[in-house]
Amino acid sequence: MFFELREYRCLNGQRDNWVKFMEEEIIPFQVSKGMVILGSFTGQEEDDLYIWIRRFESEEEREKLYQAVYESDTWKNEIGPKIPAMMDRSKIVVRRIEASSRSVIQ
Repeated sequence: MFFELREYRCLNGQRDNWVKFMEEEIIPFQVSKGMVILGSFTGQEEDDLYIWIRRFESEEEREKLYQAVYESDTWKNEIGPKIPAMMDRSKIVVRRIEASSRSVIQ
């Protein structure tokens, strides 16, 4: 099992719109495809920061879920085209992390 910690930077003044879009469209859509989303966060000191965490049982599961989400017509035609108006894709940072033995997130 591993986690994906994804750090995004929203465009100026777009973070509230981005959070609403994530929580009302992106997260529900991805969950409907089988993704496990553990959390969604905003920075207290950085007004453009948005972070979310997903969990995968294996690399094979991650590949399968990525395909189900990102190759879907819904993503390509409805969700994906809305992203550039709110988020700077050039600043995305994705970290693959594992929980330590005493982590409450497993």
